[in-house]
Amino acid sequence: MATTQPIRNMEDLDALKNYYLTQKPNLRNYALICTGINTALRIGDILHLVWADVFDFDANAFRKHLVVTERKTGKKNMIVINDSMLDALTRYKNELSTVLPEHFIFFGRHPETPISRTQAYRIIKQAATALHLPDNISCHSLRKTFGYHAWVSGASPAVLMIIYNHSSFQITKRYLGIEQDDKDQIFKNLNL
Repeated sequence: MATTQPIRNMEDLDALKNYYLTQKPNLRNYALICTGINTALRIGDILHLVWADVFDFDANAFRKHLVVTERKTGKKNMIVINDSMLDALTRYKNELSTVLPEHFIFFGRHPETPISRTQAYRIIKQAATALHLPDNISCHSLRKTFGYHAWVSGASPAVLMIIYNHSSFQITKRYLGIEQDDKDQIFKNLNL
């Protein structure tokens, strides 16, 4: 079995992100993928988000930050809600007939119950298979994809280590799937 990998190619990432927006419209699934690739949260933390986590019902506006206590580590994490995630959540919220603060964002039949990890996996795999992406794409790929593209965009390795709570950059490097061609590209682009 192959190790879960980040989605390294931007065209593949855009195709995955937009699969449930254009090819097989489902705004919940679209928002799930956008949330995963823009927060670096584990799927278990994403599935347990409720609308009050992202939307201030008193102000009738989306929050600037998402504050999550990670289920695995028990640590609090504050994550900015960027434009991509905001757009996806706004589209999805506008489609729903009723949204209450305690409703799970990513629910199945009832807003009081989130979809399962298995269902989230099926959502990602269905899109990846339809788009002919590699077999090693899963829910965890969303978390890894965030870090990979942050690193490629110039994010500090120290900050990525903090985001992922890793003890060394060696672990972060392996986690992000940084490969020889990534290193080669830096040498090619520098040309001093």
